[in-house]
Amino acid sequence: MSDDPVHDGNVSESPRADSGDGSGYAKVSGTVAKWVRDTDRRPRFVEAVRRLRRALPGDPSFGDPLSTSGPGGARAAARMIDTGPGASREVSLAALQVLQVVLEKAWGTQADGEVTIVFTDLVGFSSWSLRAGDGATLSLLREVAAMVEPPMIERGGQVVKRLGDGLMVVFDHPDRAVEAVFEARAALANLEHDGYRPCMRVGVHTGAPQPIGADWFGVDVNVAARMMELGGKGNVVISGDTHDAIGDQRLEELGLTARRYRRGLLAAPQRGVPEDLPVYVLRPVSAEP
Repeated sequence: MSDDPVHDGNVSESPRADSGDGSGYAKVSGTVAKWVRDTDRRPRFVEAVRRLRRALPGDPSFGDPLSTSGPGGARAAARMIDTGPGASREVSLAALQVLQVVLEKAWGTQADGEVTIVFTDLVGFSSWSLRAGDGATLSLLREVAAMVEPPMIERGGQVVKRLGDGLMVVFDHPDRAVEAVFEARAALANLEHDGYRPCMRVGVHTGAPQPIGADWFGVDVNVAARMMELGGKGNVVISGDTHDAIGDQRLEELGLTARRYRRGLLAAPQRGVPEDLPVYVLRPVSAEP
């Protein structure tokens, strides 16, 4: 009897052989891909990788819509990662988490020209959250973040930090800032959560603050925050500097109109804002009487 297995009738055909059309290779590849997917989604494996990530430097909630980890490309990339459970997602977030820590250690330098600072806040949120409780509050904030932040990021906004129910965002271009703001407000228009309809007031100011690590510092940041406070029950308030930087023609192209803000006779003077700084309320042209 021959020792050659090809000629031995008792030996089955080699599993490497196929019909020549690649079906055998495709079958093996599909089997491997399925094993990788199944392993990646295996709960115990995912939890083990997640525990390792929590031991790394930085915010262990990095990538969550409510994470306060700083701005820039690392967080933008984190938001693009598939939100489904998986060990590969945890590994990707771990790498970005460590990168974010490294970036935040870089000391700030003089701002390269002007930037536009945006502060947002939800009207009536604190009163509602006291009644709704923490679970409903966190659920709402995640929904709001999913609607508000994408328009900001898509137009070049750098989400600097979250402030409870608000945001601080920095833009290189003032017109993109107000465009993002009104798109974000429109996205919130149909949202209702446990009887609460979130309405966002916004303050916008253009200046040259100092970048310090993952944050920004200076008088211009304070002015932007004061603009937001003037927003009352849901207005978009911009400083004269932002108004001049955009110009009436560009505002008209965006479908917006600016009206001078008038302080009520009994209202207290606004602290932290230069007395000679004009203030405007922005509204869509269609909303004007």
